Amino acid sequence: MLRWALIFFIVAIIAGVLGFGGIAGAAAGIAKIIFFIFLVLLVISLIANAARGRGPKV
Repeated sequence: MLRWALIFFIVAIIAGVLGFGGIAGAAAGIAKIIFFIFLVLLVISLIANAARGRGPKV
C-alpha cells in the first residue's frame, strides 16, 4: 500500500512539473489518503502483535 502512495506522489510531482494542476492535485490527494490508510493499518497491526505477546520478528 505504501508503494501505491509513492506512485501517486510521483505522478503528482510529474504532473505538477508539466503544468497539469488538476491532475497533480487529485493524485496528491489520493496519495495522502492511501498513506493515512497505510499508517492506520500499521498501527493496528503493531497493537495486535503486542496484544498477542509477540514482539516484532527480527
